[in-house]
Amino acid sequence: MAEQNERKRGAPPTVRRATRDDLPHIGRLGALLVAAHHDFDARRFLAATSRTKDAYSAYLGSQLDAADAAVFVAEENAEVIGYAYVAVESYDYMSLRGPAGILHDIIVDPERRSRGVGRQLLGAALAYVRSRGLAQIVLATAEQNESAQRFFAGVGFRRTMIEMTREL
Repeated sequence: MAEQNERKRGAPPTVRRATRDDLPHIGRLGALLVAAHHDFDARRFLAATSRTKDAYSAYLGSQLDAADAAVFVAEENAEVIGYAYVAVESYDYMSLRGPAGILHDIIVDPERRSRGVGRQLLGAALAYVRSRGLAQIVLATAEQNESAQRFFAGVGFRRTMIEMTREL
C-alpha cells in the first residue's frame, strides 16, 4: 500500500534555488506565513491583505540575486510546495551576535507537511550558510508556533532570546 501511495505522488520533492518563475508560488506561501502569524497574535503580526502575495513575491524576488541571501524552493511534480529564505549578516550589536546566517522564512504548504520537506529546505539553508564560512544560524519563531519550535529543537536549535511586545 505504501508503495502504491509513493507511486501516486510521483518523484520525491527536490530542493533548488528559486527562480523568477517561482515567485507567484512563493508569494502564495508567504501570504500563508503572514496569515498564520497574524492568527497567532493579531496585535503583533501583520494581517494578510489582497496585496500580500504580490508584496511578498516582489521582496523575495529582490533577494534572488542578492550577494548575501538565498531563496530555496521545494518542488514536487513541477509544483512549488515550500520555500526557505536565508541571509548572511555581519556583526549585529543590537542582537549581540557575531556574523551568522539568519533563517528569515521557511514554510511548507500545510497539505504537504510531515514528509521531510522542511528538513530538506533547512538542509539547503544550512549548506548555504556553511558555504559562506559561517558556523552559526539563528531564527525566530512566533511564541505560539509550538510545532515550529519542536521542529527546530529536533534538528539542534536552542532557545537564546525571547521577544517581548507592548502596545502603546
